[in-house]
Parts: sequence; structure tokens; C-alpha cells
Amino acid sequence: MSRTCVRAGVASLLGLCLIVVGCTRRDDTPPTRGTNQGPQSNPASDAPAAGQELSIAFRSEPDPPEAGDNTFEVTVKQPDGSPVTDATVTTVFSMPAMPSMNMPAMRGTATLAHKASGRYRGSGQLSMGGTWNMIVTVSRGSEELGSKKFSLVAK
Repeated sequence: MSRTCVRAGVASLLGLCLIVVGCTRRDDTPPTRGTNQGPQSNPASDAPAAGQELSIAFRSEPDPPEAGDNTFEVTVKQPDGSPVTDATVTTVFSMPAMPSMNMPAMRGTATLAHKASGRYRGSGQLSMGGTWNMIVTVSRGSEELGSKKFSLVAK
């Protein structure tokens, strides 16, 4: 078998793998556990007790996101369903390097501002279409309250 045939086979296999990865949505990663803050007196501002988890939901406008500017919205709620209104919400989105296609790794961040009822909004830029990994981190001061991973397929 010639080297050209082998290279064509490898390129085809790589393309098939990229298609499968691009069609897979991985947003079912459970959020991390919060830290113990003692008895909860104000559910909208206290961190969840140990063993409880924040609810972190993500959406984008447009949906699905596109290469270029997008608006990201994250909704953060306590385990009892009450909104978290005084946190800092940061998104970090990344795409791993693809050396075979001569593409470097890409990364971007966006800090989202609280709008209402635990909804945080902000804009971010995805430099190209494809599958992006996103980590949403919710913190208060230097304390991380929770985070969740999402996978985005930008058009």
C-alpha cells in the first residue's frame, strides 16, 4: 500500500472523528459541590451546605452559537431553587490544538453580569466554528461556589 493511500486513510479517519465529536454534546457533567457555610440564613447569598450542589444552566444567543460574537446566559440557583444573585460568573471556552490541521489551541473568557433572578449575561467571542469546551465558574470573592462543564458546537 502506498504512502498516499495510508495518508488518505488517516485523513479520512481523522475527519470522521471530528464529525462524531462535533455532533456530540457533553453538558451532563455534574456541577462541583459547594463549600459548607454553616446554617443558611439567606438562601440567595449563602453557599450551599456541604453535600448540596448549585444548579448551573447555560444558553447562548444565537442558539446554537456562531463564530464571532455571542451572548452567553447562565442561570445559577441554590439546591432549594432560590436564585444566587451576588456571585461572580465567569466562562472560559477553549478549543484544543489540532496539529494535523496546523491549528493552535484557542481560548477565551467572558465575565457575566447579574441581570435578574440569578441570571447572568455577557458577550464572548468564539473565533471559529467547531466544538468548544466551556467551563462556567461561580464564585464569591476568592471562594469557588461551583462550576460546570459544557460542550458547544459553534456554526
